[in-house]
This record gives sequence, C-alpha cells and structure tokens, in this order.
Amino acid sequence: MRLPSQITNLNHLNSIWNHKMRIVCLLVTVGILFILQTPMTAYAISDLYTIEQPTDSNKTPTDTEDDRTNIDNPGTSEDPDDLSELNIANTVTVTYSGNNGSLNGALRILITLTAISLAPMIIIMMTSFTRCLIVLHFTRAALGTQTAPPNQILIAMAFILTFFIMRPTVTDIYTQAIVPFENGEIDQSEAIDLAVGPLREFMYPQTQRKDVEMFMEIARTEWDGELDTIPTTVLVPAFMISELRTAFIIGFLLYLPFLVIDMVVASTLMSMGMMMLPPTAISMPFKLLLFVLADGWNLIIGNLVRTFY
Repeated sequence: MRLPSQITNLNHLNSIWNHKMRIVCLLVTVGILFILQTPMTAYAISDLYTIEQPTDSNKTPTDTEDDRTNIDNPGTSEDPDDLSELNIANTVTVTYSGNNGSLNGALRILITLTAISLAPMIIIMMTSFTRCLIVLHFTRAALGTQTAPPNQILIAMAFILTFFIMRPTVTDIYTQAIVPFENGEIDQSEAIDLAVGPLREFMYPQTQRKDVEMFMEIARTEWDGELDTIPTTVLVPAFMISELRTAFIIGFLLYLPFLVIDMVVASTLMSMGMMMLPPTAISMPFKLLLFVLADGWNLIIGNLVRTFY
C-alpha cells in the first residue's frame, strides 16, 4: 500500500514528463515546417556541360544558354541528321534499321502489334482451326466424358493440328510476301496481296460452290466460277459456313457407333427391368473400351487431317 507522500511524488514526476514531451513535440513541428518552407533546387550534372551555381536565388540553371542541360530547343531540327543531336534529355527516339519499303520503323511496329491483336480472329476465320476444334468437341460429347479431355487440351490440340495443316500455306506466305518485302523488292500493297494469295488458295478448295454463290448473290456481284473473281470479303464467310457444315457432318458420323452402344445398353436394361438405372452409367465404360480398342484418336485425327488434302 502506497503512502500519500509517495503518490504525490509520482504525480509530480508525471506532470514534469508530460511537460517535457510537449516541448519536444513543439520543436519537432517547428523543424518540419521550417524544412518545408526552405526552397530546394535540383541541378543536372553532365560530363559535357558545366553548370555554375546561380548567384540570384530566383534564377535557375536553365535561364541562360550556357547553363542549359539540353543542346537545342525541341522542334528545331531541319533534317533527319539534326534529329539525333536534339534534346537528348527531353525526347525519346526509336530507330528502325531496316529502311526498305515506305513505312518507317514506328509505323511498322504499330502495324505488327495490330496484326498480333488480330491473329486469333485470322486463325479462326481463315484456317482449319474451326473444323478441328468442333470435331474434337463432338468426339468428347459422343464419348460422354463431360470434361475429359478438358477444353484447354482440345484447344491446344486444335491449334497444333492447325499449325501442321497450315504449314505449307505459311511457308508460301513467308517466301512470296515477307522475304521480298524485307529485301525492298515490293511495297506494302504488293506484300499484302501476295500474303492473302496462299490463304485464298487454301480456302477455295474447302469452300462449297453454293456458299460462294449465295454471298455473291447477296453482294449482287457476277461470278464466272473462278477463284480470281471472288472477293476476299465473300470468300471468307463462305469458307466459314462450309467449315461449320463439314465439321457437323463429321460429328454426326462420330456419334453413330456410340449411339448404337447407348441403344443396346438401354434396351438391355429395359428388358431386365432396371429402369431406374441410368443407361449412360453402363454405356460409358463400353464406349471407352470400344474407343481404345479401335485406336480412336488415331482414326479421328488422321482422317480429320486428310480432309484438308
């Protein structure tokens, strides 16, 4: 138990400590305000230019020509040779070494990025990707395995098959359009026409005549039955419709053997009085067994690729 005199001494010490803390906080606050109000100047030091300390407090090192950190004012270049000597501290210059053709480096970079963003649409519309993906999806649905193989595997497999099927076409595009353009032998318009040519030659044999005639009739354009007279804007949608039709026909043929197994299993369960048992639970193992024994992936993928040749 503390005595009254001890309690009084403790209260006196606490009051002295609190008073000292208030003084310290006040000094810290005044110091921070003093630092914030003090003007600070930053100087850029270069090995090529010497900057002297200004005598006037209101004058900065860039007020005179001798103290500037850049060479000339922006926008004073008269030819490309002057551009490399201007304002190394204020501008960013992108230089492209290949000056062939009529596009500068920055515009070619922009066109390349645009082509990359449009690449998925080009792959879907003008290659064999659509047919491959739909057939693989029908195969999984006919087996009844729900998510095996998963969508990522199907898309990757369709992409690899597309790369294999389109390899001759891509090679022709590279040799006929890209290489001459990089060598400066053709301009941009000729390169685009030469690049579209192999794609048109690939799409035309896979496109049914009635689809082309339908779009030509809608566009009110006469067609003599030759590839050269078909606009690309007509050939691409006609090719897409033909690809969807062909993919669904292949999917129907894939369903037939598995449909027979489902019908046999359902009729057997019905005759045994097991109407509450789902037929798919019994038929799926038989489907997988048939698919494995027949080497289904080899047959489906091999015949799918052969439809393009």
